[in-house]
Amino acid sequence: MIFVESNYKNKTCYPPVNLIFKAFKICSFDSLKVVILGQDPYHGENQADGLSFSVSKTTKHPPSLINIFKEVENDLKIDYPKYGNLNNWGNQGVLLLNSTLTVEENKPGSHQKKGWEFFTDQIIRYISNNKNNVVFMLWGNYSKMKSKLIDQSKHLILTSGHPSPLSANRGYWFGNKHFSKTNKYLNKKTGKTIQWKTH
Repeated sequence: MIFVESNYKNKTCYPPVNLIFKAFKICSFDSLKVVILGQDPYHGENQADGLSFSVSKTTKHPPSLINIFKEVENDLKIDYPKYGNLNNWGNQGVLLLNSTLTVEENKPGSHQKKGWEFFTDQIIRYISNNKNNVVFMLWGNYSKMKSKLIDQSKHLILTSGHPSPLSANRGYWFGNKHFSKTNKYLNKKTGKTIQWKTH
């Protein structure tokens, strides 16, 4: 990953170096129940925090995250949260994984096809092969392509449009009920569910 190392040395990149692998640190393999797959991190200042779709408690909610919270609110009747930090999800076994773990400031997709996808594809394959009854939430066409890495006889794959305003406003996101469907599946298979509140 010489490219990424060089970019962090010479340009402004996100998330901060110490948060690049945060998703794996707060969601252990043993506790893993759900994978939410994003494309690459937020590319604005003080946004990306190492978890897909998540931001720090002091950061304004980006449009995609707003739509995620609206869907949780409508699906589970949970009040829209004050904070956009998704640590609480990760701590319960939700792996908030981006296919590309880093990005250059204000340049979405700038670190794609530099090696990250090989790494994260292997992660998805490993989870599929070595776990049972994991729910994979694949939002948008890019994430949907990863379904070929997952054994559908062992796991649940939920797909929908991306929560970005462009997709959501066209009717491809709202009403997918992924959060209640996830809990229904997990409860049936494991007797456990995810509390989708953020705090």
